[in-house]
Amino acid sequence: MANTYHTHDHVFLGVGHEQNERRTWMVIALCGVMMVAEIVGGLLFGSIALVADGMHMSTHAGALLLAALAYRYARRHAHDGRFSFGTGKLGDLAGFTSAIVLAMIALLIGYEAVSRLISPVPISFDEAIPIAVLGLIVNVTSVFLLSGGSHRHGHGHDHGHDDVDCHNHDGHGHGEHDHPHADAHGAAHRDNNIRAAVVHVLADAAVSLMVIVGLLLGRFFNWVWTDPVAGLCGAIVIATWSYALVRDTGGILLDMNPDRGMAERMRATIEVDGDRLVDLHLWRLGPGHLGAIVSVATAKLRGPEHYRQLLERFPSLSHVTVEVQHG
Repeated sequence: MANTYHTHDHVFLGVGHEQNERRTWMVIALCGVMMVAEIVGGLLFGSIALVADGMHMSTHAGALLLAALAYRYARRHAHDGRFSFGTGKLGDLAGFTSAIVLAMIALLIGYEAVSRLISPVPISFDEAIPIAVLGLIVNVTSVFLLSGGSHRHGHGHDHGHDDVDCHNHDGHGHGEHDHPHADAHGAAHRDNNIRAAVVHVLADAAVSLMVIVGLLLGRFFNWVWTDPVAGLCGAIVIATWSYALVRDTGGILLDMNPDRGMAERMRATIEVDGDRLVDLHLWRLGPGHLGAIVSVATAKLRGPEHYRQLLERFPSLSHVTVEVQHG
């Protein structure tokens, strides 16, 4: 039997990749301007609180810079043959790193909050409240800018190549998607890089909001303890979000099966006519793109093309390798 080969690429970037990259750079510029204004203003007017908030803003600008550089690198090296399955998971790597940074921030905030509960310190409420409000405004604006492209689905066209017993198929499906999770857009299509950036600014916004409430209560009721309690609550919220991000991105980086239900539906699709699925590997290649290696045992004279056509009902499968064992 003659072998037929067709060239194909391994570009598994999300459809909103470049748009999300532009949004991230916009927020970096916003945070950078705010950071410089707060540090310079604090030094000019002798406000250590303003300087501290500016330095805090720099940590989020750094996390966003990591996300932006990951977008840029993944885009520029999308066609680099050294990456066997493309650069689609680079965003997940950046998201995992950001999640670790978030966890460290949560620990630092929690430690400082507990320390201030044990040993209260004087608080300049009239100076701290406007700074917290300003930080909240910047973070809400940043969330608005970032979230516009965080839930987009991948699409494209189908093309592939097949061998005598093995078939590789690259495609980006349209229409109805097989979602790995029950959430509105599906984890298979989630861009964890932009998600990590949104979580960073959301976490800061949540802390700013809690701090504002704590400072207002302290200002009007002289409850000094409300400020560290608000900080402790913020640390718990950040730690929770960080854990979810580490769990999701870590599973992707370890090539965990993103959807057991989809794997079972693939099995049912292949075994409908007496054939047997003897091995299946399913993993995520990038936002909206799943890869699969399928091994089928059959007594019929069927080639990989037959099973490729059966699996076309799963449009999120962007790279499929089929092995057929006859006997």
